[in-house]
Amino acid sequence: MGLSDRLAARFDVESHGSDVRTELVAGLTTFLAMSYIIVVNPAILSEAIQIEGYGPGEVFQMIAIATILSAAIGTAVMALYANRPFGLAPGLGLNAFFAYTVVLGLGVPWQTALAAVFVEGVLFMVLTAVGAREYVIRLFPEPVKRSVGAGIGLFLLFIGFQELQIVVPDDATLVTLGGIFGNPWAILGVLGLAFTFGLWARGITGSIVLGILTTSLVGWGLTFAGVFDRGTVTAAPGALPAPQYDITPLAGAFVDGLGQIDPLTFVLVVFTFFFVDFFDTAGTLIGVSQFGDFLDDDGDLPDMDRPLMADAVGTTAGAVLGTSTVTTYIESSTGVEEGGRTGLTALVVALLFVASLVLIPVVAAIPAYASFIALIVVGVMMLQGLVEVDWSDPAWAVSAGLTVTVMPFAYSIADGLAAGIVAYPLIKLAIGEARDVDPGQYVIAALLAAYYVLQTRGVIL
Repeated sequence: MGLSDRLAARFDVESHGSDVRTELVAGLTTFLAMSYIIVVNPAILSEAIQIEGYGPGEVFQMIAIATILSAAIGTAVMALYANRPFGLAPGLGLNAFFAYTVVLGLGVPWQTALAAVFVEGVLFMVLTAVGAREYVIRLFPEPVKRSVGAGIGLFLLFIGFQELQIVVPDDATLVTLGGIFGNPWAILGVLGLAFTFGLWARGITGSIVLGILTTSLVGWGLTFAGVFDRGTVTAAPGALPAPQYDITPLAGAFVDGLGQIDPLTFVLVVFTFFFVDFFDTAGTLIGVSQFGDFLDDDGDLPDMDRPLMADAVGTTAGAVLGTSTVTTYIESSTGVEEGGRTGLTALVVALLFVASLVLIPVVAAIPAYASFIALIVVGVMMLQGLVEVDWSDPAWAVSAGLTVTVMPFAYSIADGLAAGIVAYPLIKLAIGEARDVDPGQYVIAALLAAYYVLQTRGVIL
């Protein structure tokens, strides 16, 4: 039995309607869509993490390596334990909260912030082991489960539009059509997007990968030819010099943080990390699973406790290594779109993260305008989930509509989920169908409403 046959048997590829080649392409696609985090995460966290005796560039590299290792660990657990095609890495939004709100805003030592992430991860491991996380997620209203994929799709679209400057900030309307034709790299990004859509429309396997690589190669060629300024075609110009692999000043720093705790602030920080990570992960798992047709007739993901445990293990490992909360990535949908259906896709992602330890400068050289093509393409594809919503039912229409629209407008998967979850029982009450709502759904809606009221009043973060 060859390696391909052993992999197919280990991950039960055929019964999931896939094959080894498709899984490999899907893993590469997901990795390329996620790889920007290798540069973006340290760029954010290095604003808050300063280590005595080390310069900014050295700290940046330490965090980059911690990012890669935590992503590889979490994704490997997803592959080998959960057998799902989902990639994990330190989450955007959570890292910004870590750096700008907790450390720089509240003045909490970065070691203590890592300790809060560690505690959150351990709590998630315990709650997942006893089935509590899965139980809560199963209580999500069905219209939320059926619409979350489209909401994430719009979120991806908005991010991609911003990165390619298709939309830009505007004082009067908040956003407006960008001046694409005034930026050579933006023009190239839009042309690459059109090329990728064309490949996908023709049913070419690996269309997203081909679009990203082709656009990158053209950009690099134009740079070497002197058409582009070098700074416009790199994700983070000059961010990473020769790799440095000693991260001992960062790894394990959370232990020191446990001795510098102000109990009230620490509990609030842990709770906020806990809340946002819980609902971000839930939304991503359900949304990507909907897109991959993994959900059952009730809109639930079978054996959800396994991917949830992978997420919890990734968060705990990330805190130990020295990075913020690790979560399941919405970019996993890029690999699912390419046909990834098993943990073999995730294993490829994990291995590519490990390989990127050697190729950090190359990975960092993937231009933003090329990598974010994947978000726009997949964002459009994920809108198909809206056909599963019963728009004639008022409770479905309001709940699903808010879930879909609040995500991109609030720039938060968690906020979109919360809007849909709270709206569902309220509309059911209004139309006289209160008995159709599970008592647990009333409890979740009430807790979410209380959370946002307290947050607005500044009682919690």
